[in-house]
Amino acid sequence: MSAPLLADSIPELAREIEGLLVEQGEHRLAAQVARLRIVDRCRCGDPFCATFYTAPRPQGSWGAGHRNIELACKTGMLTLDVVNENVTCVEVLFRDEIRQKLHEVLP
Repeated sequence: MSAPLLADSIPELAREIEGLLVEQGEHRLAAQVARLRIVDRCRCGDPFCATFYTAPRPQGSWGAGHRNIELACKTGMLTLDVVNENVTCVEVLFRDEIRQKLHEVLP
């Protein structure tokens, strides 16, 4: 079974990320949002974490070609991990509604 699409699973978050990327001039990354898949979620257990991976987790750091993009969201925190201009992780913090939906998609 393939990993679920973010746009199908949590469409409001997909729209928010896409819009914020466009606002920040990250048009190439914004174009990726429609096809991002939720490969896995963070399993740290922190009650405020709703981070998920759109590529397999690395052993250690993301390595060369990695950068972070902090998105100017209105609630909580959204940070993207980007490797070689591909979104690999969406760090979502302090967004209980997203955490709940993410846990429904990937228990």
